[in-house]
Amino acid sequence: MPATETTQNEQQPPAEPTTPPTPSSQPPADQQQPEEQQPPESNENGNDEQENEPDTFPREYVENLRQENARYRTEAKTAETLGARLHTELVRATGKLADPTDLPFNAEHLEDPDALAAAVDALIEAKPHLKARRFVGDVGQGGRGSAEAGVNLLGMLNARA
Repeated sequence: MPATETTQNEQQPPAEPTTPPTPSSQPPADQQQPEEQQPPESNENGNDEQENEPDTFPREYVENLRQENARYRTEAKTAETLGARLHTELVRATGKLADPTDLPFNAEHLEDPDALAAAVDALIEAKPHLKARRFVGDVGQGGRGSAEAGVNLLGMLNARA
């Protein structure tokens, strides 16, 4: 026997053991098994009926969907802008920052005032130069009370004499 020949047992894979069907793998008797699906019928030209149907939606329907989506995008953009403005004003109301736009927008700050206060405090702790400054006392500007009546040259000459 030549070395290149193989026996029939070597060519065939081993047979898989078959197990009897278990009751859980069989469908219940009250459910009907689906019938085999038949291929779609062909018309006289040999084309399937499905090929005659368009694959797209009607133009009016698509335009309505686009308009509706455009409206939703506009509303979302407006809501986002208003949310950012509200956030800025809430930060301004705390009075802790010189510029309320230094704190980046976070939607959680709109719902939870404690989170807003904590975020402002954390920002001030990390960057103390952003803190609002309050000047107290005489800073050299503004009203100084009563001014003297004016310059009295005669009084100045008499004071030197």
